[in-house]
Amino acid sequence: MKLLAQRRDLQAKVPDIKKCLAIVQSLISKQGTGEEITLDFELAEGLYAQALIPETQSVCLWLGANVMLEYGCDEAEALLRKNLENAHISLQAILEDLQFLRDQVTITEVTIARVFNWDVHQRRKKRQASGESSA
Repeated sequence: MKLLAQRRDLQAKVPDIKKCLAIVQSLISKQGTGEEITLDFELAEGLYAQALIPETQSVCLWLGANVMLEYGCDEAEALLRKNLENAHISLQAILEDLQFLRDQVTITEVTIARVFNWDVHQRRKKRQASGESSA
């Protein structure tokens, strides 16, 4: 269950990281042009506002745990790329762990079935042996 929860969390984080990375790359591409960017951003679920962003050299990234830090655009892009790469690596490791667990569950179920069948076979032999000795 823990691995499934981690997989679900990572699968939710990857699109967010990609979206942030795309925005930072857009800001970087507009540097030096003096061009302002108009963005719609979400204030709350279903509530959006429009913002006019002047040319900027820095962005604030939400790191979680009520922490937000200001980074230079290039620094933010490098951090987001690293976070995206780490998320993909972690997701791959979790998927491999889940596959290993599935295989182990299958092996355990087969082993339990074999032990049960062996026990049934031993009981039959015992009954047959006790049936022959009483006859």
